[in-house]
Amino acid sequence: MDEWQQRIDAIWNDASGTIGDDELIARIDAVAAERGGDDARAVFERAGARDSAGRPDEAVPLYERALALGLDDEHRPQAVIQMASSIRNLGDDARALDLLESELRDHADAPFRDEVAAFLALALASSGDARRAASVALLALAPHLRRYTRSVSNYARDLVD
Repeated sequence: MDEWQQRIDAIWNDASGTIGDDELIARIDAVAAERGGDDARAVFERAGARDSAGRPDEAVPLYERALALGLDDEHRPQAVIQMASSIRNLGDDARALDLLESELRDHADAPFRDEVAAFLALALASSGDARRAASVALLALAPHLRRYTRSVSNYARDLVD
């Protein structure tokens, strides 16, 4: 891990109760500025700080920019999850669903697949589609079960058939 990432991680560690929202944003912005305004990772961190501070309306455009600039396979799904969650919190369930469904479809083997599915299930539940939400959650859970994987998968698919 490089020194820049270590400093970002240290700020996030401090954010777990010792610094306020405005200070979190200021500190992340200061470290992110070292990489410039066209660095996808720096923009992603700035978005996350605003998201964490309860400012989804400020976070969403930054997530969009970070994704447009090109995030790696580790950070792209995180940005999609976080942006979709913010969009859902802003009341646009349809857009959140589209982002999460696209991530699952277009990057089926990417890291954070289960996390994407979890947030898709939340967005589906928020939009009133509880059966599909349960199906998505159970299909993500099934491969991790020690037994009954096939049964749970089949029952999960039956929920939406």
